[in-house]
Amino acid sequence: MYEAEPEAAKLTALEANLHRMTYTDQPAKNDDWWWDDALHMAMPPFARLGVLRADTAYTEKLYRLYTHTKHAEGGPGLYDDTSGLWYRDKRFLPGGIASPSGKPVLWSRGNGWVAGGHVKTLKALGSSAPHVPEYRATLTRLVQSVAAVQRTDGFWNVNLADPAHLPGPETSGTSFFLYGTAYAIRAGLVDRAALLPVAAAAWQGLVAEAVHPDGFLGYVQKVGDRPESSQPITYDSTADFGVGGFLLAGTELAALAG
Repeated sequence: MYEAEPEAAKLTALEANLHRMTYTDQPAKNDDWWWDDALHMAMPPFARLGVLRADTAYTEKLYRLYTHTKHAEGGPGLYDDTSGLWYRDKRFLPGGIASPSGKPVLWSRGNGWVAGGHVKTLKALGSSAPHVPEYRATLTRLVQSVAAVQRTDGFWNVNLADPAHLPGPETSGTSFFLYGTAYAIRAGLVDRAALLPVAAAAWQGLVAEAVHPDGFLGYVQKVGDRPESSQPITYDSTADFGVGGFLLAGTELAALAG
């Protein structure tokens, strides 16, 4: 909003908080992002403020926080090198919470938040900024990994690691994966011919199954932290963040088509 209509008051509270985290209030403390949703919530503001103020201290603080979440939180970090996906928080790391059949729990929307956070951060940073290659590589791996477990109807299940765990269409994770995939195609991070069918199937599934005749968006898993949250997910289940994710996906896909 500030970029569209610059007014200092819009940034006052945000900048005060980020300045405290970066400069004055335990600047060496980098374990605040203990759950993967935080990457979507906080990576982009640090990136945007760093660019706006031409202050690399913000983007370096971003990277330290990100690195802790990825490689140290809970011991090994929330990033699973084997799958290219992320655990929601340390409770779901190997040996912790598993699906009823004993498979890992890699929550769809949690990974969707990660995808969205990477896209928005990459959009804010210049291509030559430090750490951009890692952000690009991580997003690329994520969208390629989810492409391999996409449902035949274009959606993704709530648990990416176990298709039998509460199977069914879910809109919020699907929207964020479409957003990340469309961006990765447009940015040249992935092969267009290989990933465009994934994006197209996701969009067709969303508009055919989740969008009601009056524009209401269904099959959105409401507030939660795992596949079991806010079940059952139905044609009439919705939430504002699901609508936001759907709009992000649509605008990114439209930009790709243009």
